[in-house]
Amino acid sequence: LRPAPPPVAVFDPRDDGIPQSSKETMMPWNGWFSSLLQSKLGDKNYQKMREFLLWDANDIHNLEGVPRPNTKIPINKEGTEFAQFRYPSPGNRKAVNIPNEDDEDPYNNAYYPTDTRRRDNDPANPNPDVERLKVSLMDQSNPKVKEMAEKLAAGPASSPGNKGVFATGKTSYDPSGLRAAMSANHTAVNAMLDDHMPNHLPISTWVKREDAIISRLEELGLPMRAGGTGFGKVPVRRRVARWGSEFGGAVYSEELDDK
Repeated sequence: LRPAPPPVAVFDPRDDGIPQSSKETMMPWNGWFSSLLQSKLGDKNYQKMREFLLWDANDIHNLEGVPRPNTKIPINKEGTEFAQFRYPSPGNRKAVNIPNEDDEDPYNNAYYPTDTRRRDNDPANPNPDVERLKVSLMDQSNPKVKEMAEKLAAGPASSPGNKGVFATGKTSYDPSGLRAAMSANHTAVNAMLDDHMPNHLPISTWVKREDAIISRLEELGLPMRAGGTGFGKVPVRRRVARWGSEFGGAVYSEELDDK
């Protein structure tokens, strides 16, 4: 019971190089039944039937969820001002220029092949190198240890990937299988993660003095410690908490006098 949709609206022409919408409707068949009823019943009876069957027969949007571009909505009592889709509408804008590198797919937003921060956090798929080290330190004659070694050698049993075979058939647009989650597998994901592992991690300042620190501790007969803390270079007054001070931080006049 709805009239045929009008052609897509064309707004005031502007010489800005923006393509204009077509004046021809893309659904000429739509509304044929309503037009047939209106021609048989007459305008008056047709309107009565619409008011009886439709929730709001006089809805300015014709009960459509999205307003049409040519629909003008009055916004004042006099009916002289209207609200309408903006010009140019999003469909008439120039195509967006998305820069890419090496013809990469701009719509590939899969995060898991490059999510190095959460790598090996899954208890079901831990770091294989760490797990092999754990197994090597255990009793190799223990049946449970042998079972752990076999499972580790077999690799994860989940997410084998569909090898590019989807409900629509075989696909070959992504040989790696990482374009879609259903075709992804652990081997391909780990290979991609290896390529994206960060190589700019900072190191401590004592790393350059590592050999000198080890030699000094061995000379003094002291146990090895983690790093070079330089704790002995901090003045005593800075390491002793005093009542009313900022945990040994501030230097007061009495300390300078004592010095």
